[in-house]
Amino acid sequence: MQSLSPQQPSVTVRTFTQRFSSTPLGARLARHLTATQLHTWGIPYRTALSDTATLIVAELAANAVTHGRVPGRDFELRLIHAPHIHLHIEVSDTRAERRPPAHGEAPAASPLDDSGRGLLLVDALADRWEVVDRVSRGVALPGKTVRAELNLRPPA
Repeated sequence: MQSLSPQQPSVTVRTFTQRFSSTPLGARLARHLTATQLHTWGIPYRTALSDTATLIVAELAANAVTHGRVPGRDFELRLIHAPHIHLHIEVSDTRAERRPPAHGEAPAASPLDDSGRGLLLVDALADRWEVVDRVSRGVALPGKTVRAELNLRPPA
């Protein structure tokens, strides 16, 4: 058995998955539970990382409820925390035909528009993000997943 070198600390990856109703209440609960779960994992409320992750979840959940809603179907939130490496955020919905623009392709909203800035915020806040087909346990499902990732270690 190989021992870990001092440069390779062991990492416990934590995962949180929850389904929510595709309603404004469901989106609000996703945002609140994100902040609570991050706090449980040692990322305190009202810190830059907590606020950034919570804002990304709020925008992606609002998009899932607004644009990805299929009556009677939920959306899903998944958080994956690898301490000192990254925080991975996924929001999945069941509507495949309404895909958001890819990273860097989101059109700028007009100053008077009431909406259209969510993905621009995600683009500005996340280190990486993408839209992929929805898959669970290796099985393709109807819908899409928007993934965003925040780096937790300083760049090399």
